[in-house]
Amino acid sequence: MAEPVVSTAGATVFLKVYGIWIAAVICASLIALVIMLIRMPKSPTEWAVGLICTLVSSFTGGSFLIVYFELHAWVVDPFGVMALGGIFFMSGLPGWAIVRWTTNFIHQRESKTILDVVRELKDAKDELKK
Repeated sequence: MAEPVVSTAGATVFLKVYGIWIAAVICASLIALVIMLIRMPKSPTEWAVGLICTLVSSFTGGSFLIVYFELHAWVVDPFGVMALGGIFFMSGLPGWAIVRWTTNFIHQRESKTILDVVRELKDAKDELKK
């Protein structure tokens, strides 16, 4: 009678193929949660925009950094996948902040014309040069 054999090859292949995606989704979701807890959204619309921007910047920024620094080899090591997850995690915050600042800038100038906004930006640029 043959002895029962437990194979971990299937789990290893699964982690190699899907591990980075699992890490990316978990880390992007965690950074979205952290951001939402730090600064609670004022409305459901603001919550949705914050969530979408955080997830998109986490995935795109994290992917950019992984490709730019050629960190693809880390995918085969479980600790490497955790490290790559950290890259996805840290990439979400700047994207959310930039979108938040841009949205606040636009809301403050809703009643102005495009010419007024361009003049204001030009004056701000000249002020920075001084």
